[in-house]
Amino acid sequence: MDKILTVCPYCGCGCGLYLHVEEGRLVGVSPSRSHPVNRGSLCVKGWNAYEFVVHPDRLLKPMIREDSSGLRECSWDEALDYVAHRLAEIRDRSGPDSIGILSSAKCTNEENYLIMKFARAVIGTNNIDHCARLCHSSTVGGLAAAFGSGAMTNSISEIRDAKVLFVIGSNTTEQHPMIGMHMLDAVDRGAILIVADPRRPQIAEFAHIHLRHRPGTDVALLMGIMHVIVNEGLVDIDFVRRRTENFDAFEHVLRGFHPQAVESITGVSIEDIRRVARIYAMEKRSMLFYAMGITQHITGVDNVRACANLVMLTGHIGLPSSGINPLRGQNNVQGACDMGALPNVYSGYQTVTDPRARRKFERAWRRKLPTKPGLTVVEMTEAAYEGRLKALYITGENPLLSDPDLNHVKEAMKGLEFLVVQDIFPNETMEYADVVLPACSFAEKDGTFTNTERRVQLLTRAIEPIGDSRPDWEIIADLSGRMGYEMQYRGTYEIMEEIALLTPSYGGMLHHRLRERHGLQWPCPDVGHPGTPFLHRKKFAKGLGTFITVEFRPPAELPDEEYPFILTTGRIYFHYHTGTMCRRTAVLEREEPACYVEINPLDAERLHVRDKFPVKVSSRRGSIVVSARVTERTPEGVVFIPFHYSEAAANLLTNAALDPTVKIPEYKVCAVKVEPVMKEDRRTRPVKVVDLEDLRIT
Repeated sequence: MDKILTVCPYCGCGCGLYLHVEEGRLVGVSPSRSHPVNRGSLCVKGWNAYEFVVHPDRLLKPMIREDSSGLRECSWDEALDYVAHRLAEIRDRSGPDSIGILSSAKCTNEENYLIMKFARAVIGTNNIDHCARLCHSSTVGGLAAAFGSGAMTNSISEIRDAKVLFVIGSNTTEQHPMIGMHMLDAVDRGAILIVADPRRPQIAEFAHIHLRHRPGTDVALLMGIMHVIVNEGLVDIDFVRRRTENFDAFEHVLRGFHPQAVESITGVSIEDIRRVARIYAMEKRSMLFYAMGITQHITGVDNVRACANLVMLTGHIGLPSSGINPLRGQNNVQGACDMGALPNVYSGYQTVTDPRARRKFERAWRRKLPTKPGLTVVEMTEAAYEGRLKALYITGENPLLSDPDLNHVKEAMKGLEFLVVQDIFPNETMEYADVVLPACSFAEKDGTFTNTERRVQLLTRAIEPIGDSRPDWEIIADLSGRMGYEMQYRGTYEIMEEIALLTPSYGGMLHHRLRERHGLQWPCPDVGHPGTPFLHRKKFAKGLGTFITVEFRPPAELPDEEYPFILTTGRIYFHYHTGTMCRRTAVLEREEPACYVEINPLDAERLHVRDKFPVKVSSRRGSIVVSARVTERTPEGVVFIPFHYSEAAANLLTNAALDPTVKIPEYKVCAVKVEPVMKEDRRTRPVKVVDLEDLRIT
């Protein structure tokens, strides 16, 4: 039996694991004992990260849709020639900006780079985006403006030496279990754990202080904490004077957030606000963590800016076991952003509007490049709905389950002239595809992933591609050649060499260096550099850190008489995003086979709802039927639904209201009503998970 060291394909922890291969078959998984993140452990998803690879639902051959008979299997030559012809025809007729490209946080860095290059150099558009738009675009926008760099500032291994852990908007032990393990180690060593979350997530069970603020009031809570820090003289004056700017303007706005006003907005007591402010400010080894509970709001960027202001105000940055640490959701969502799979930047966050950066990429790629930023994911949907976007090429994404207001997304997909889906499994979006291209899973290709702590790690192929599937980078390179632009690489190591030449923060990230250890953390500007465990040691990436003023704004949609509850959505321990991998894993599906809604016991009593009874949850956009889970984890007036289940898709309910800066949707707050399901209503069956038969393949 061979044991192949590689990287887990699930969350942003980036755990090291071995794939066990016997006679060419994938038969098991074991953890890497020397890996700095998981240290010989794995979560339940990591332990089962091989079963989906060989699931019978895998897409094995390219397919083209026939008008009357559905999808039929075809050769790679036929499929790619057809895609090349249709994309070229639409580009020439309607212009490059009539085409959109969605890249993927499930693809490697090398693949994301080529997809970004394909969009800009071959199609001629900046209409490229990926799922970071829906999870951490607020982080990139907020932290880049404050510090010049939009990533986790410190390393996971530093957590165990911290003295204060402030976790806001993250159910870390369920969503990033190995990072949660480090946090609990720190608590065992005497660290104080502060959790701010409207629900009572699992990590709050271990917290010394749990702030249960109202959903959507994060700015007010953070500003209230900073008001106490300023008023009580707990500011790191020396740090603020030497290393920041715009403090006076920030302090002027801060005066309006007196703890009494903040208490009325957030529901958090003045005593708790003061207590947290003192504990966090007075200990230098204080680490702040956040996830999508902070970012997925119409004020997502302001929430992140408030977090950045807090760490600068106290000087908790540029030191080990400190900093601001956004926990990225998917295994390579950090890398996809780093590689420029975004509508406004090339790799390394070099902006498309900067003439110097654009000229550099034009010389390297030998093509004139578009000058204006492209459309985001949600804007592409709207453009398709309005008829301005004619074609969409989707790699490893499932917008018909992951995007907000799914009924609207469905109508947009119907309006496209041409849709290509490149994936490893059938999914909801594939129902509207004109061409389907079978890609390889993480076990069948090599390349690199970048985890949430900026650690670039080598992915190693363990088995041969299943069926006629191909690695995403090979598909894109082949398609590009058929459209008249040659992309010839002998392997992913050559793609990384090109990335290193064009991307300063990845200048030393060559495959042979990554083999010597468990990766390197960027910035790593040259081949002699050892990587960077923590950022902003002597100065910020942009020079001085900037205090950015923020004001409290309520969520876009609040409860009223007709829709009296706030709905918030999120992940659960046993499942992951749209379920294409985890719901094809027996252990994970066994543990949580069906969707549910968490509801507080007092609300359940008023509605005459009992535990496990079916209820109908409705918003202004749609409705679903799920079972009730009566629990005090969710506060009164708030309900929670996990978004993994296609048969009861939470995003049929969510609001597509956007943050004005980065266009992230407000998944965490919308107004809903909950109604008991009468016997006659129970005949309605939910839509089952999409499989091959649903797609009418001939």
